[in-house]
Amino acid sequence: MLRLGTELRRDIAAARERDPAAREVGPAAILAAWPGVHALLLHRLAHGLLRAGVPMLPRAIAYLSRAVTGIEIHPEARIGDGLFIDHGTGVVIGETAEIGRNVTMYQGVTLGGTGFATGKRHPTVQDNVTIGSGAKLLGPITVGHGAKIGANAVVIHDVPAHSTVVGNPGHVVRVDGARPEGPDADWLHLPDPIADALTALSARIAELERQLAEARGEPPPGELVPMRRRTGPDPTGG
Repeated sequence: MLRLGTELRRDIAAARERDPAAREVGPAAILAAWPGVHALLLHRLAHGLLRAGVPMLPRAIAYLSRAVTGIEIHPEARIGDGLFIDHGTGVVIGETAEIGRNVTMYQGVTLGGTGFATGKRHPTVQDNVTIGSGAKLLGPITVGHGAKIGANAVVIHDVPAHSTVVGNPGHVVRVDGARPEGPDADWLHLPDPIADALTALSARIAELERQLAEARGEPPPGELVPMRRRTGPDPTGG
């Protein structure tokens, strides 16, 4: 119970640190109203009972947690200190998933398996990783330290440390060549490798059309309108 209390204090501290809505309220309010904290508390209880060999009760607690919070965490999943699940609805963490310290994930995240094989079949997420809303991490992959997974990315391969993954299937990209770390991911300005490829292809086609028109002595084709990038204020203040 002493260990459970220590882990609970760390979970509450993680919520206050990473959720702006939690910074003006006390620990009691977070404990009462933050579903991510509820889910972690119940999971840690279920996991401890499972490790102690108690039958049935751990799964019953996991079922209760899913019904109350909308967050499904298998009792066998191994979760480190300082996990923060923001909003939480639709989060699924599978049986053999392993999560390191100070990880942040948003609603709709899945740490799922592939196929029907037994053994290790869910992701391993190392320390200080941020996983955006709706992202799906599938299979026994490893997400390296400090990585960021963009919203709705589908990740089926290992992710190097300090990298950013976006898209479906997930592509490893960089944000301005930097190695960002921590939960304040600027999802609005993440690179889009598909849009970049289409832009390059459009530019190449325009150049070929210009050369063809020049060879035929025809007037050049109309100007290609470039794809517009998303613009707007940086929500992280950077």
